[in-house]
Amino acid sequence: MPTHLVLQHLKKHGQLLDSEISASIKISIEQVRLSIDELSSQGEISQCNVTKYSNGKPITGVQCRISGYYPPAAPGRKPSK
Repeated sequence: MPTHLVLQHLKKHGQLLDSEISASIKISIEQVRLSIDELSSQGEISQCNVTKYSNGKPITGVQCRISGYYPPAAPGRKPSK
């Protein structure tokens, strides 16, 4: 079942776009999006719609990650308060 594959891939690789998941696990983008919706409704993952630009061309997708996971802070100086 694709839902299990999507969840395992996110656990292994962290925050990803739906297109990246689709290319990595060789499942259609439609199946990946259905799995993401199902996992999100179960509270397993968090998702949001994003728009990225490549050579001025907008690319929309769904970005998701495991619920409760926060990416590590970027290295370097922190802004003063």
